[in-house]
Amino acid sequence: MLPRHNDPIAAIATAPGRGAVGIVRVSGKGVAPLVRALCGRDLKPREATYLPFRDAQGGPIDHGLALFFPAPHSYTGEDVLELQAHGGPVVLQLLLARCLEAAQASGEDHRSVLPGLRLAQPGEFTERAFLNDKIDLAQAEAIADLIDASTEAAARSASRSLSGAFSEEIHGLRDALVHLRMLVEATLDFPEEEIDFLQKADASGQLARLRGKLDQVLSRAHQGALLREGIKVVIAGQPNAGKSSLLNALAGAELAIVTPIAGTTRDKVQQTIQIEGVPLHVIDTAGLRESSDEVERIGIARAWDEIAAADAVLFLHDLTRMGEHDYLAADAAIAETLAQKLPRQVPVIDVWNKTDRAEPAQMQAHGGREGSVALSARTGDGLDALRRRLLDVAGWQSAPEGLYLARARHVEALQAVAAHLQEAELQLAAQAAHLDLLAEELRLAQVSLNSITGEFSSDDLLGVIFSSFCIGK
Repeated sequence: MLPRHNDPIAAIATAPGRGAVGIVRVSGKGVAPLVRALCGRDLKPREATYLPFRDAQGGPIDHGLALFFPAPHSYTGEDVLELQAHGGPVVLQLLLARCLEAAQASGEDHRSVLPGLRLAQPGEFTERAFLNDKIDLAQAEAIADLIDASTEAAARSASRSLSGAFSEEIHGLRDALVHLRMLVEATLDFPEEEIDFLQKADASGQLARLRGKLDQVLSRAHQGALLREGIKVVIAGQPNAGKSSLLNALAGAELAIVTPIAGTTRDKVQQTIQIEGVPLHVIDTAGLRESSDEVERIGIARAWDEIAAADAVLFLHDLTRMGEHDYLAADAAIAETLAQKLPRQVPVIDVWNKTDRAEPAQMQAHGGREGSVALSARTGDGLDALRRRLLDVAGWQSAPEGLYLARARHVEALQAVAAHLQEAELQLAAQAAHLDLLAEELRLAQVSLNSITGEFSSDDLLGVIFSSFCIGK
């Protein structure tokens, strides 16, 4: 624990701006003297008391509710004072300044009321809760995810993670792994024993069952990460293929300007939509072509930058121009560039637009190519098929019951566990000659598991995670 973790901290715990109620929170060891200095009396634990909040001269700053939560029965595990006042930014700043001022004033013993009280850093209240074993690291992240949830499904899944559903899965894996490690270590410690501990205890079967359970958790974690982070989808294609119309149709709003003039879209237009609760960050880009217009050329360059960073690309084709040699040649050139610029794992979905205007011969030329989608951005026909295709390429399955939210780092940690267990299985098959290597792979697998819930985490990792929180949390 770093020295700063012993400092008492204070902050405004509600969002910036005006509101009916605002909260100033103080957390630390020995907050009771500050309670008396601010409220003029002791407070009953966990009981709201209506009283005036006074400044140093005794004048009222505001009237509101004061609550005191003595340690360890508080959010942070320390003494916590919450002052609930009217939610004006000036009032809350005055209250916060009064807390800091009162903490430095001399008490009856001529010492500071609460020495060292300082402003909290982003996420520091929740960091204290983690460090004091009120929650684990996965639950701490779930608090931020619940606040940031952009869909109802994401909010419900974050709530399940906060309640410990994801952590219970990780702890179950860890307990099974610890039991297996115990067997291996016992075999290493007593090599002279004639009994084959590992064979008798069915170590191979235990490892196989552990890998099967891990696969299930990894699958749900991947779904949870999709629900939290979504995917970045870029719409690309030649001018006038209907890219802006498709964005508007998917978003259900007129976000991008649509005209018959080629090159109307000069810069990206982005909108986040949701399909079955999964966020999709859809980006409309400038039409891809050779251009002498400097502004359009900048827009095209930015379009290629967005394409290079995409999780999926919608390559839009104009069915009404299927018979034009120049158009087909330009489409082929774009397809070749996409193949060069994109990693192999990034899917490119061919979308054939303007089915409402295409001639039968043009529709036949499209021929329903495998994996492609034919639609009309103007009428909406075929949009549901495109939504389903996007979920498929993202790896989304129908949300299972009890899905919890997860992060990319959780998925990466579980994938590392899977790799170590796979190597452990190879070492186990080699029998006693490589049991020390087997033990090491199992140890590394446990280290990766522990990094998810925080039983083993570097200060650098904690700094990255909690710095993304708001200050009052």
